Amino acid sequence: MLKKVLFAAAATGLVAAIALPVQVTEAGAATVTCRAAAKAKFPHDLKARRAYFKACKAAWKAHKKG
Repeated sequence: MLKKVLFAAAATGLVAAIALPVQVTEAGAATVTCRAAAKAKFPHDLKARRAYFKACKAAWKAHKKG
């Protein structure tokens, strides 16, 4: 009986989590840092990650400058 109750509670929680609306705005999506982007793109290659990070940061600085 307890197994069925726990299973029902878990299933209800799963359905509720799926049913919740996910709101992603452009401002929220644009806050990804160069470090996070590099880690996502190259999760296991540290040299490539560092090179991507440096290039991303240089591009960001150039964009901010004008």
